[in-house]
Amino acid sequence: MTHHTLLLLSRDNNSYQQLLTQQALPNLRLLVADSPSEAQQLVPQADILLGEPATIAAVLPLATRLQWAQSTYAGIDALLQPGLRQDYQLTNIRGVFGPLMSEYVFAHLLSLTRHLPIYREQQKNRHWQALPYRPLSERRLLILGTGSIGQHLAMTAHQFGMEVWGVNRQGHEVAGFDDIFQPSALPHLLPQVDVIISALPSTRETRHLFNRELLACCKPTAILFNVGRGDAIQSAHLLEALRAGRPGVAILDVFEEEPLPPHAPLWQLPNILITPHNSAWSHPDQVARIFERNYLRFLEQAPLEFMVDFQRGY
Repeated sequence: MTHHTLLLLSRDNNSYQQLLTQQALPNLRLLVADSPSEAQQLVPQADILLGEPATIAAVLPLATRLQWAQSTYAGIDALLQPGLRQDYQLTNIRGVFGPLMSEYVFAHLLSLTRHLPIYREQQKNRHWQALPYRPLSERRLLILGTGSIGQHLAMTAHQFGMEVWGVNRQGHEVAGFDDIFQPSALPHLLPQVDVIISALPSTRETRHLFNRELLACCKPTAILFNVGRGDAIQSAHLLEALRAGRPGVAILDVFEEEPLPPHAPLWQLPNILITPHNSAWSHPDQVARIFERNYLRFLEQAPLEFMVDFQRGY
């Protein structure tokens, strides 16, 4: 049987090395690169890579034996840049981020709609005043992206009694959504929804989808989340829209430029909440289980799970 060599290119190399060693995968030699120089030295020996997309992208020209790369992230934008090779199988991580994204979105949504930040300030001042609120069951949610993350968000929203609309490229029906639309319908949908979640990948079609014209369609009371890719929203136009009060609030975990520069005007707005791309982390134990399943498929020359289509971008 053919032997294979896996090179670890992750910030969590120690965890992956321990987990994969415990799995005792057949005919697999494990190499570890903890620095760029080690990666460049070792990558010509490897036919399989596991790591963060940007780290893999940096060594692609030297990966002369590469057959398969396993991203530890869902987003693989760094491996889709013009000029990078696409002559290998690329898989990413799916099916594990939905619960984490739901925790993130509904933690913020409940905090805002139940006025928790205001009550915290009132507590400091020993001020007793109840504020009116609308329950989530009276709010309509629009999710852009109906994959595994969008489906879990929809399921969670239904637990709160929300009506859930979805948007995907073809407008195909997806279980768990009350209705599905194509992106061309967004100007008509946005004035009718209270909460908007972008869980979109980064593709030619999604880049700057939320521009000045589309953002102006949002309700003044709308809450906009971006937990997908940062370039789905044009930052300069979002800045204008938030200053104009449409949407009313934005909660952003991803940005066109990361880390968000200290001088970026978005930091200054009172109706925006910024988090450092941490709505859902890749946990090594989950990634290792996915890699194990895929490696056994790889040995059998069977189709791998969570294959990325280079042309579609996800």
